Amino acid sequence: MPRPGRRRTAEHPLNGSARTSDGVELRYTSAGHGRPVVLVHGWCQSAAGWRHQIDGLASACRVIAYDQRGHGQSGKPAHGHTVHRLAADLHDLLTGLDLDRVVLAGHSMGCSVTWAYLELFGADRLAGLVIADGAPCLTAGPGWSEQARADAGALFTPEEITSACAALTGPGDPEAAARGLIDSMLTPGASTELRDWLTRQNLLAPREFAAKLLGNHACQDWRDLIPRITLPALVIGGRASLIPWPAAAWTARQVPGARLEIFEADEGGQHFTFLENPAKFNQLLAGFIASAIR
Repeated sequence: MPRPGRRRTAEHPLNGSARTSDGVELRYTSAGHGRPVVLVHGWCQSAAGWRHQIDGLASACRVIAYDQRGHGQSGKPAHGHTVHRLAADLHDLLTGLDLDRVVLAGHSMGCSVTWAYLELFGADRLAGLVIADGAPCLTAGPGWSEQARADAGALFTPEEITSACAALTGPGDPEAAARGLIDSMLTPGASTELRDWLTRQNLLAPREFAAKLLGNHACQDWRDLIPRITLPALVIGGRASLIPWPAAAWTARQVPGARLEIFEADEGGQHFTFLENPAKFNQLLAGFIASAIR
């Protein structure tokens, strides 16, 4: 159950925690009132990455950002290193906070957690989805065409993802490896301060946990589930993102009535659009919630 805290307002977010069904503590921040919007961060990131959305959307809705297990300030158990366990944690959070008619906004691996939630629980407690730079399948199969790879957002072959996961727990410099990864996800105009901060967030996830979770995440193929989505959806991609923008376009085509927005390179259109261009990102979310969610 959530811990008690001071009265929630847009100006004074509430920090609390909830327990999963297997006893892991999830830390969260909640601000504002009204329609609940739950922000689901990506691999080796944290709720703090949504700070601009917590500040920018709390006047229009109730915004909840949480650290998934193994990330940020949440518990870091030696088990549960899978996307489907993270989806079960999300369901535990929604039920523990008694949230209904929720808009789920996932980023990167957070999109996979959202899709796994739909696979396990259907649209229970949900009213809409925001899919921000999520890949329908990160690992390409043998013989895939370049177009198939782009549509799926595939970045790896099976051999490459195995090597990437092994490198996370190898003898090299973890900070340098994390910094290199973060640099590949930001536009050249991103500040050194942002790069350093994202690197620190990445390293909060234990490296063995990070490696196991990346391997599990990268091997999920959501291309059979996405066309079965019937909820209102907003799909966001970046023209310069390491996830090829055709993956966002493909996803939007599969979901009836989905809205598609591609951030251009000079709009912060890389992987972290919500951090590089929070004003546009927040405007899109607020407009989607106001017009598409009943």
